[in-house]
Amino acid sequence: MRILLIFCHPYEESYGAALFECAKTALSARGHDVRALDLYRDGFEPILGREEWLTYIGETEKNIAAVKSHVDALQWAEGLVLIYPTWMYGPPAMLKGWMERVWLPGVAFDVAPGKHKRAVGALKNIRLFIGITTSGSPWWWLRIVRDPGRSLFMRAQRVLFHPLCRMRWLQLHNMNHTTQGDRERFLNKVERALSKV
Repeated sequence: MRILLIFCHPYEESYGAALFECAKTALSARGHDVRALDLYRDGFEPILGREEWLTYIGETEKNIAAVKSHVDALQWAEGLVLIYPTWMYGPPAMLKGWMERVWLPGVAFDVAPGKHKRAVGALKNIRLFIGITTSGSPWWWLRIVRDPGRSLFMRAQRVLFHPLCRMRWLQLHNMNHTTQGDRERFLNKVERALSKV
């Protein structure tokens, strides 16, 4: 399977970086064709600026051209794996900005056909989605606030993918209070999950 692996963390020696390396190794060992993008190290510009906004719908091809290598990678992929820390109940601004600039009309979705209609998914090539994240909050608190980060990908964005897309969510809670053993167990869980893909 062709898998696009997106990593988003500003610190290259973070626990997230260990998850990224684990994912690359496990997916490659399984025989998948893996393309990895490290948004911070690659210097991705996450800000959707005024000019891009003005051409967002009417002249989308201009916006696509500005991030063509990322669009090409997203359209090439059959599987999408995101690795990032959950901050303020969602993805970091860098990852959100990547989505805003790359998941464009005509790429990730087609604009809703009318009032009271939803956008139509255009990423039918994505048949596997895996979210891997850490969060400072305990699981029970995220349940109370309806886990907006997880809902973003597992519910809202799911409609953009192939109707039979396999979805998997892996999250390490209480990150600020985890032990070395907790982190090792989660790394092992991630490795086991990806070795079955």
